[in-house]
Amino acid sequence: MIGLSHTENQIHCVTNFQDLVSTPFSGEMNAICWTRKLTGDFSEIVKKVVLSGNITVIEQEELCELQLSEQGQLAREILLNDLKVLEAHGLSPILNVIKYYDRDDTYPFFPTDVYSFHVDRSPIPTDTFLCTYYGESSEILPNSQGKKKVLIPEIRDELKKLYHGADEGFESFLSEHFFDLHYQAEPDARPISLGLGHLWRLAVDHPESQVPPCLHRAPKEKSGQSRLLMIC
Repeated sequence: MIGLSHTENQIHCVTNFQDLVSTPFSGEMNAICWTRKLTGDFSEIVKKVVLSGNITVIEQEELCELQLSEQGQLAREILLNDLKVLEAHGLSPILNVIKYYDRDDTYPFFPTDVYSFHVDRSPIPTDTFLCTYYGESSEILPNSQGKKKVLIPEIRDELKKLYHGADEGFESFLSEHFFDLHYQAEPDARPISLGLGHLWRLAVDHPESQVPPCLHRAPKEKSGQSRLLMIC
């Protein structure tokens, strides 16, 4: 089970895909979880896929051609069904095997990679869907336990040193470099692991959103263990 006692009504759990996609975000609730206990050996799929670089996209054709044990076949059927229902909903899911994500070292005091708590932004109404099937799972942070980094005085001062334009263009500078999407966890923050097998829908920062966007980040991978992640 997912520990929700300290999430302040941020997370809503459902038991089927239709409720996952149709339940509206409202109030503080900006994350919906279809809680599932999956069967099958997802690690076998990770081991059988031919990896290319630090992130490998598994195409459906390749997934279908893998020679798998009975438990591996069960895992494959779940993956294919998840791809099918997400695509039928008009989404474009991508199944990845992830060794690690590239780190952002452009500004060492302010990395903007996915290992930092951040929100997703879109010019049109949309949501982020994701599920970790194997390996370390993503985390979310209750909005009350994170602070926008660009509002922290010492960080803002450092950003102003990087910016050399007119004052009225500073906010645009922050947006163009994605600085305004990132958050710093409070000292007593309690991030929530999204767990394995659960399919999540997270609120995105877009013009018509009625709720705050969901703060989330990728986990630090265990050495030698890749992740199997579906995201769209």
